[in-house]
Amino acid sequence: MSDEIDKADGAPEGAPAATAPATGVPAAGHEAIRAVPVRHYGRYLAALIAIAVLVSIVYAFAQGKINWGAVPDYFFDHRILKGVGQTMLLTVLSMLIGVAGGILLAVMRLSPNPVTSGIAWFYIWFFRGTPVLVQLFVWFNLGLVFEYINLGPIYKNYWSDFMTPFLTALLGLGLNEAAYMAEICRAGLISVDEGQTEAAHALGMSHGKTLRRIIIPQAMRVIVPPTGNEVINMLKTTSLVSAVQYYELLRYAQDIGQTSGAPVEMLFLAAAWYLVMTSVLSIGQYYIERHYARGSSRSLPPTPWQRVRANLTSLGRPNGGMA
Repeated sequence: MSDEIDKADGAPEGAPAATAPATGVPAAGHEAIRAVPVRHYGRYLAALIAIAVLVSIVYAFAQGKINWGAVPDYFFDHRILKGVGQTMLLTVLSMLIGVAGGILLAVMRLSPNPVTSGIAWFYIWFFRGTPVLVQLFVWFNLGLVFEYINLGPIYKNYWSDFMTPFLTALLGLGLNEAAYMAEICRAGLISVDEGQTEAAHALGMSHGKTLRRIIIPQAMRVIVPPTGNEVINMLKTTSLVSAVQYYELLRYAQDIGQTSGAPVEMLFLAAAWYLVMTSVLSIGQYYIERHYARGSSRSLPPTPWQRVRANLTSLGRPNGGMA
């Protein structure tokens, strides 16, 4: 019986069976390998320099003649809150114009018709090639060129009464954003495989129906991330419309700073509100990207709340979460 076992194990007949070493015990005559982590002294030095610079900046602002108490005093002032509302309203409406115009321009740019594609190319070339502040000033000062706006029986009025600061800001920001959104949408549309369009046409779907039900839903995974960045950028770009007499967050903060004698403090207050709004928009962007990631990945990334719960659960386990 033992001979059969030896043959089955591959040992020669009559040879003693080899004894397996105990698990985790190194073989006799061999010293266990001791892993020594590499020390990155450059990282330590860079961290110390960064901390020193940060402490120096904080110390400089602490020693400056800044009335930090004015920031919380005016943080929820009714004028500041009104400015926040106007800023958000202008951001949303401008982005709606930009997204709608961008989709239209992207479809025109991809059209085989040379006239429509040429018009879309010229629009994108002009509005991306000129600063948005210049465009705002052009819309604001067109009253010097056109005294009246005459749309026949629909509308007729003085240009100065028609082109209000709000309409100036809306057209300046929205039409400029459409040029950038056109390139984002075009990139998303061409990222979808052409076989999807061919299959839809083979099933008898029209070009418009193919775009709405096949192409655009798949292109959203490419369109959403840069569009979220454009929304955040638009929120900050609204600060330029104070140059055309439109009252938003920055303009209200500047007026309060002039009357209260704390102009720098009110700028810090406006910056804090911009940070709050961009943080909220960033969270919304994360959830929208997570929604459109369904079907493209095996598992969705955890939400911030799920990460917090996972970290709290791991803290309650022994050995840092090891079962």
